[in-house]
Amino acid sequence: MNLLLKRPIVFFDLETTGLNIGTDRIVEISMLKVGPNGNEDIRTCLLNPEMPISEEAQAIHGISNEKVRDKPTFKQKAADIAKFLEGADLAGFNLLKFDVPVLVEEFMRVGQDFDLKNRKIVDVQRIFHQMEKRTLEAAYAFYCNQALEGAHSAEADTKATFEVYKAQIERYDELQNDTAFIHEFTGAPADKMVDIAGRLVKNEHGVAIINFGKYKGQPVEDVLRNDPGYYGWMMRGDFPLYTKKKLTEIKLSMRNA
Repeated sequence: MNLLLKRPIVFFDLETTGLNIGTDRIVEISMLKVGPNGNEDIRTCLLNPEMPISEEAQAIHGISNEKVRDKPTFKQKAADIAKFLEGADLAGFNLLKFDVPVLVEEFMRVGQDFDLKNRKIVDVQRIFHQMEKRTLEAAYAFYCNQALEGAHSAEADTKATFEVYKAQIERYDELQNDTAFIHEFTGAPADKMVDIAGRLVKNEHGVAIINFGKYKGQPVEDVLRNDPGYYGWMMRGDFPLYTKKKLTEIKLSMRNA
């Protein structure tokens, strides 16, 4: 089947040095762009993360430090990646919790803003978990009736996610072949999250609140007023750059109010 698209959608997957959104880096990125006319364009590249790849990560994706030592850095490829993603919605497997925050962090490190406001985001894992609750390998076997060869390589996972997504649209009558509908169905970050990592979220009244720790559920502005040291603690802490950026925006808005 062909997806009914109003604009391009890019399925992407990252392999990284580890699982810390704020500090780990990308070692491989694969992006599959699908156009409204059905044309497909895939780009895959290894990146030098400029830091060691953890043994745990190497055991999963098989990418060694030696393999990426002479590869370009994210900074060197940032403009090409941004151009490929320009004007496109985003899709992937578990991208809301990991891939999108990591990608945004990489862009911020090189001083390049990556705006998500006008993009629809489809997390194929959320469809799968709501419908079947399995892993990507199980999803591929279930929906596509095939074993996933080369699992945990970025390109294999990216292609598999694209095939699973198409099969999900065909399988479930309640799913519309429309990116905007799936964006709403899977609960995109723009709906509730202030920062992409989910440390700051919006409550039912649209007010930014803390979503972790001792102040969980409390409005950010109240916390910053009542505990002046909290802002400094977060800025010094091991939090994603994007989280710190949004916290700073809230703090500045309080001064200007």
